[in-house]
Parts: sequence; C-alpha cells; structure tokens
Amino acid sequence: MIKTIHPTDISQQDLHGILLTAVAPRPICFASTIDAKGNVNLSPFSYFNVFSSNPPVLIFSPARSGRDNSLKHSHQNVKEVPEVVINIVNHPMVEQMSLSSTAYGKGVNEFIKAGFTEVPSDKVKPPRVGEAPVSFECSVTEIIELADTPGAGNLILCKVELIHINQKYLSNDTLDTTKLDLVGRMGGSWYTRSNGTSLFEIPKPIKTQGIGIDALPEGIRNSTVLTGNNLGRLGNLEALPSRAEIASMQQDDELVMLAKKVGSDTVSHKLQLHWLAQRILEEGETAKAMAVLMHAETL
Repeated sequence: MIKTIHPTDISQQDLHGILLTAVAPRPICFASTIDAKGNVNLSPFSYFNVFSSNPPVLIFSPARSGRDNSLKHSHQNVKEVPEVVINIVNHPMVEQMSLSSTAYGKGVNEFIKAGFTEVPSDKVKPPRVGEAPVSFECSVTEIIELADTPGAGNLILCKVELIHINQKYLSNDTLDTTKLDLVGRMGGSWYTRSNGTSLFEIPKPIKTQGIGIDALPEGIRNSTVLTGNNLGRLGNLEALPSRAEIASMQQDDELVMLAKKVGSDTVSHKLQLHWLAQRILEEGETAKAMAVLMHAETL
C-alpha cells in the first residue's frame, strides 16, 4: 500500500518532518560567519552538500523559521560579510555542535556557548572551529532566496578558498573515512554515525562496464534467495564466467560435498548453491559467487 500526499494538503511542519526523515542522512555544515560589526556566529545546517569540485563549491541553506518566519543569523551575516567557514562535524564534537544550534540572540558567540576554539582564518574574516577535522574557508558568491514564507530555504553558494585538515585524520596523506568518524542528520532528533560496521564499500562501475542484471540467466535473476543488492553486485561484473571457470568451480571441495549431501534433489541442490553464493558474495568474492550460480544453472 502506498500513501500519496500532495505537499499543499499538509502543514508546513508535517511536510518538513517527512522531507527531513526521508531525505537522510544529511551531512552537516557547521558554519561560522561574522556580521558587519564583527560579531561571530556559529550554527549547524543539514541542508548542505558539495556541488562542484572545479570550481570547488559548497552550498548550505539556512531556512526561514517555521514558527515565526524569521531569518537565521548566518543568513543575515553573509549578506553583510559574504564570507563563511564551513567546518565538518564528527562524532567527538556532535553534542557541542547540537548545543550551538540553540536560538541565542543576535551577537551571542556560539563558540563560547558551546565551548569551541576560535582559530583565525587565513583568507576570510570568520574564524574556524579548532576541533573540526576539516574546515573550508569560503567566499560567498551568490545567495538565492527561494521564498519569503515559513520554512523557505536560502541557498548560500560558497566557493572554497582554502582547506584546513587535521592531520590525525589522514592516512598516506589522504583523508581517511574510517578515521573521520563523521555524523549525519536524520529526522527529528536523530543522528547517524559513520564508523565501524556501519561503513561498507561497493565497487564503483567507473573504469569498467558491468554486464547488468538483465544479462544474468533467468534462474539467477528470479532467485528466491538473492537480494536486489546481491544481483546489483553480480551485474557489476564485466563478463559471465567461462565454461572452464564453471567447470573448475564444480571441482571445489565444498560444492562436491554439497552435491553428495543433497543427492538427486535438484531443487534443493540449486537452493543450497544460491545460499552458498550469497555467503561468498558477502565475503567479497563476486566472481567466485557467479561461478557457483552458473554451476547451479547447469543442474
């Protein structure tokens, strides 16, 4: 059953909740700005991402308040001083970051309220967060105000002028995802943490061209065991295994023992081979799993 909703048929608050719960996890822009009088502001925004690498452009959106339609101080500040430092948030600082989102009055320095270290920037006026794993000094090139209604976003286009990286998050002089321990924003008061078993790798089909799920034999495509993710991984292979590779797999000790165990029950034999192939896939041996499945097709 599908519930279909027209955005204009529900309240702004309900629409906000659906959008932010469904479109997640979202990276967090921890933006430090400064007004014309020199007052510093530090605020987190999860309407944020990278949109270009050449030129290097980040965009965040301080939305109007859904309660009173007021503008965020960050939005006001970049209109006065078109510069910002976008600091990346990781788990060791997430509670302090959340505290800084408190609606303090204009002119209150959230660096002080949340206990962060102000570090002078090299190219822009706003300071950066000393505790951040990565900070981007940016010039604001454009502000796009989407509407003047409660909840309306205001896109702040930021050109990266300088990057600061805490070296403890590097491996072989490259940013290491496993060390960064980043966090993402979910719906409501929920966050997610990108470390440990929550991280996984998928081979990217950039340098090679996968055969596609449509090129898999029907018995594999319609497997009652293999998931969509399993089929996607198989479809990323450049070619189906050769007859020689399938014949070699048929001599595998585990397959020989399995054949003896199930005997003449072909249906059970194929099912067990599919379970075996799924396990092999999860171990990262895609070509071997494909050979097992192709062997199952010969039964």
